[in-house]
Amino acid sequence: MANITAADVNTLRKKTGAGMMDCKKALTESDGDFEKAIDYLRKNGQKVADKRADREATEGCIIGKVSDDKKFAAVIQISCETDFVAKNADFIKSCTDICNLAIENRCENIEQVKSLKMDGVTVADKVLEMLGKIGEKIEIVEYKTISAERVFAYIHPGNRLSTIMGVNMSDVKDIDIIGKEVNMQIAAMAPVAIDKDGVDAKTIASEIEIGKEQARMEGKAEEMLERIAIGKLNRFYKDNTLLNQAFVRNNKQTVDEYLKSANKNLTVTEFHRISL
Repeated sequence: MANITAADVNTLRKKTGAGMMDCKKALTESDGDFEKAIDYLRKNGQKVADKRADREATEGCIIGKVSDDKKFAAVIQISCETDFVAKNADFIKSCTDICNLAIENRCENIEQVKSLKMDGVTVADKVLEMLGKIGEKIEIVEYKTISAERVFAYIHPGNRLSTIMGVNMSDVKDIDIIGKEVNMQIAAMAPVAIDKDGVDAKTIASEIEIGKEQARMEGKAEEMLERIAIGKLNRFYKDNTLLNQAFVRNNKQTVDEYLKSANKNLTVTEFHRISL
């Protein structure tokens, strides 16, 4: 039997939004396994925060940028310890400069970013300089890129959330507006994949099992559980895959329908969303 601490319960509460006692019971029943505890809460009807939406961090700055030719985009997250530092203009400028440098050099991962030269030293050493100057732990914790026929970046006010997205066409009327709108959709609705084909098998199996358990607890007959679970899975696709989501600006059409209204062949090829 795992030793469930108050800190464990508090961590699960922050992650899911469920009550303290519910979190304690879920961890106890799941022998301290957080993923199983989240599924336990969902199976028992608890409305929990989306465990797939964002990567966790304390404080920091997230910057998304696009190359001059608009075919390469990157988003970088640099963490710090306090909100005071995260809002500091010099810190934000340093994060932006590092992102711009990474894009200029078409860096594909964090290690490549850290090895770049900046003001006569490597970016890794520059980050250490920032740490010494600011007095807080500073670290590049996330870096994602996209290459596509046309790419877009969106930074939500406050630099706590940024998205990048690529589409398969550039010669489409109002493509800049379309790119901005879909990027803001990604920021607001946190899809887990572009379409249902992009949802991993583990997630699908988990959603089916949760759907069955929910139906079972509602008193549904065993022979109906599979069909009910598939229906819930289809709802999951509608709510959590970008092209199938209701378009925020006009919920009478999906994001895919919005794209097709501009050009029947226009679609999203890749996206990344990073949030504190």
